[in-house]
Amino acid sequence: MMTEPAALEIKPIGVIHSCFKEKFGIPRQPGLVAGARGSLELFSPYNDITMVSALETFSHIWIIFLFHGNEPGKWGRMVRPPRLGGNRRVGVFASRSGFRPNPVGISAVQLESIEQAKGTTFLHLKGIDLLDQTPVIDIKPYVPYSDRIMEAVDGYADQPEREKLSVSFTAEADAVCQTLEAVKHPALKRLIKEIVGNDPRPGYYALKKNESEFGMVLFDLNIRFQVTGHQAVIFAIEKKNDE
Repeated sequence: MMTEPAALEIKPIGVIHSCFKEKFGIPRQPGLVAGARGSLELFSPYNDITMVSALETFSHIWIIFLFHGNEPGKWGRMVRPPRLGGNRRVGVFASRSGFRPNPVGISAVQLESIEQAKGTTFLHLKGIDLLDQTPVIDIKPYVPYSDRIMEAVDGYADQPEREKLSVSFTAEADAVCQTLEAVKHPALKRLIKEIVGNDPRPGYYALKKNESEFGMVLFDLNIRFQVTGHQAVIFAIEKKNDE
C-alpha cells in the first residue's frame, strides 16, 4: 500500500487583474466573452522578462490558477454542472467546478501582449473567465497540434447550449454607458451585452418564465438588469459603493 505523499508547497507566480469583481457574471468557460480582458501581473522573481521569452509567439496560453473565491475546504463528491441546467449531478472529477478537493483550475485565454511596467511584467489577456485577484500558479503555451484533439468526445458538455438572451438598454442606462465609454471603459456596452447575453443566471432560472431582476459587478460598476423570458433589459449602471 502506497503512503500518501507529503503536502506540496505551491506558491503563486502572479495574480489576475480582471473586470470581474465577483463570481456572478463570469463566463462559464474562457473565450465565450471575447471582450472580457484582464492582465496577469507576475511576482518577483518570476517577473524576469527572460522567463516569458518567446511566449509572445503563441496566440493563446494556459493559465493554471487557484479558485480563491470559494470557501476553503468546501467541496463535494458530486456537483450540478450549469450545462445540465443545474438539475443533474455528476462526479466532481467529471466537472470543472471550482468546489474540488484541490481548488485548481485551468483556462485557455488569448495572449494579446506582454508589457514591462511598474517594475514588473504583465501579460495582457483576452477572453478571460477569471475572478479579480485570482492567484496563478503556472503558465503554459497553448499548442494546437497537441492540445486540440479533433476526435475528442465531450460527454454531457455536448448538450445544446442554453439559449442566449436578447439584450437591450433603457435610455438612461444607454446614456450612462456612452459617458463611461468616453472617459474610462471603452467598449463597455459590447462587453455588458456579451456577458448578459450568455445568461449568467443559475441554470434553473432558464426554466422560469416570470420576470426577475439581477445585478453584477463589472470593474467598479454595479450593472442591474431585468429578465423576462429570453429578453434582458439593462436598466441601471451605477458606481459601486464600497462602503
